[in-house]
Amino acid sequence: MILIVFKYFTPKGFRGITLFPFVFLSDKHDKLNPYFVNHEKIHIRQQLELLVFPFFIWYGIEFLFRWFQCKDRRRAYYNISFEREAYSNEKNLHYLKRRSFFRFLKYL
Repeated sequence: MILIVFKYFTPKGFRGITLFPFVFLSDKHDKLNPYFVNHEKIHIRQQLELLVFPFFIWYGIEFLFRWFQCKDRRRAYYNISFEREAYSNEKNLHYLKRRSFFRFLKYL
């Protein structure tokens, strides 16, 4: 995982975006935040499991489905299975050591 501070690449209202193997951050202080970094590491693992490109297809389709479902873009984002897994486990710094393959499916 390569952390890069480049606030113009990060979507407005978000602190970072993960595009394997890079994590683009809007604030350099997030490099030192263990929970934020763990959240992004979870996304790296998810992307590797789905061989990167299919991850983004799934992510986009699920986002559109959730947006249609709850009629709110922000709520749709937080209800994507990948985000639910990452947010639920970001404070568990040992999560990735015990995480099973395709664990994000539990959050569908």
